[in-house]
Amino acid sequence: MEANPGTVETDRFSGYQRAGVNRISIGVQSFSSEKLTRLGRIHGPEEAKRAARLAAGLGLRSFNLDLMHGLPDQTLEEALDDLRQAITLNPPHLSWYQLTIEPNTLFGSHPPVLPDDDALWDIFAQGHALLTAAGYQQYETSAYAKPGYQCQHNLNYWRFGDYLGIGCGAHGKITRADGSILRTVKTRHPCGYIRGTYLDQRNEVQAEDLPFEFFMNRFRLLEPAPRSEFSAYTGLAESAVRPQIDWVLAQGYLTETTTYWQVTEHGKLFLNSLLEGFLAE
Repeated sequence: MEANPGTVETDRFSGYQRAGVNRISIGVQSFSSEKLTRLGRIHGPEEAKRAARLAAGLGLRSFNLDLMHGLPDQTLEEALDDLRQAITLNPPHLSWYQLTIEPNTLFGSHPPVLPDDDALWDIFAQGHALLTAAGYQQYETSAYAKPGYQCQHNLNYWRFGDYLGIGCGAHGKITRADGSILRTVKTRHPCGYIRGTYLDQRNEVQAEDLPFEFFMNRFRLLEPAPRSEFSAYTGLAESAVRPQIDWVLAQGYLTETTTYWQVTEHGKLFLNSLLEGFLAE
């Protein structure tokens, strides 16, 4: 279950635990008051710490802290300080992802000054070393976990599995009996949801879009990707993407054996370029 730090309440989350919830993901984003204000968040650093301590005290199977880096005017030291404070709270899982500017948002309309590529690389490299030294293992582009605490839900959708979207704005993916794939988006605004208008979007993934959708998820994981899974999850023959696979192999983005594909260190650095090779023309 995902939660904002400002809405974490002892009684409510104890009830969720009794109902079967075994993991809470807390959207901390930063421990800097100034950065949280820039991001438009309503919670402060102390609320974030309180929420993490509460989650730890509930005796859940696991809990996660979401952190961003590459924030407006963020320095290397500020980014590392966020990680240090998160590590002190001892979450079994940390999601640490780079801020992206989305259209139709405040930052999209008024782009802030973000760290340049060299600064972002320093943040990632030193942050990765800090997390590794603290006992966290990177298993996905933006996900780190202590041994045995990888997020099973996340692994499922990165492996292109199915999942139900429950609640306001939730996304779902269902593979039907005929092999077609349906994506759903629930109504975002609580008022509409309460009125019973649950479903906002319902789209069938077209065959030409399946390769990109599959690899966009599967190649985020650091583990090898079994070649057999491409056909099993998309219903397409591997020959349908053979030219694209040959191209990414030639670029050094990928290695291939008789049974699996593995993204290279070079491919991790140029993951967007790798994935663009699978976009439908």
